[in-house]
Amino acid sequence: MSEVLLNERKQSVLFGQAEITYVVNWSDRKTLAIHVYPDGEVVVDAPIAVSQIAIAQKVKKRAAWIFKQQMQFAAYPPVMPERRYVSGESYRYLGRQYRLLVKQGSGEHVKLIKGRIVVETADPENANKVKALLLYWSRSRAQIIFSERYHICLKLVAKLGIEHYQGFQLRSMPKRWGSCTGQGNIMLNPELIAAPKECIDYVITHEFCHLKIRNHSPVFYKLLAKVMPDWEIRRKRLN
Repeated sequence: MSEVLLNERKQSVLFGQAEITYVVNWSDRKTLAIHVYPDGEVVVDAPIAVSQIAIAQKVKKRAAWIFKQQMQFAAYPPVMPERRYVSGESYRYLGRQYRLLVKQGSGEHVKLIKGRIVVETADPENANKVKALLLYWSRSRAQIIFSERYHICLKLVAKLGIEHYQGFQLRSMPKRWGSCTGQGNIMLNPELIAAPKECIDYVITHEFCHLKIRNHSPVFYKLLAKVMPDWEIRRKRLN
């Protein structure tokens, strides 16, 4: 029998000798969803009417899956050190590694030149200025590339009877690559521009499938597999 420990949104449930700690986000949604993030954190998105006991029982039922996800994430490389925005740092763009070159210039530009991301600015020693230029450039590129992939993926899911006309929004999300709201709004993390296009397609298609099935049940992944049979390979590479 499990023991539920309650503390505001942060809760835990005992599964045998192991304790699973999780955070609950209650919202106006119809289904309950469990997420495991790269740092090992477990987050439950739950309808307002669902009780804490019912949530704990659901978490316990998914315990084996939760432990598996946490073990997979634990095997990933450590988080990169904080950036200093100086020449020589490595940056990813569409799945490839690029070296940063910061140089003095009369204007302020960011360009891809011969395997380098070149930042030109009148104040190359100003890390905040370099950071702002890079963020503006990467966000601009994300808007262009994601728009291209959005329309490609929309044609892909049309065979599932899925339609979407709202486009997408860029939103910085510390623990998600993308999300789909209950109103059908699709959010994409601009940092996804670091990933290869096939991984970007996976995230967009994943969110499109949530327009039909809101949870992450086996039925959801069966639907996703109909249009993207190699989704697991893409997700693994993305993570």
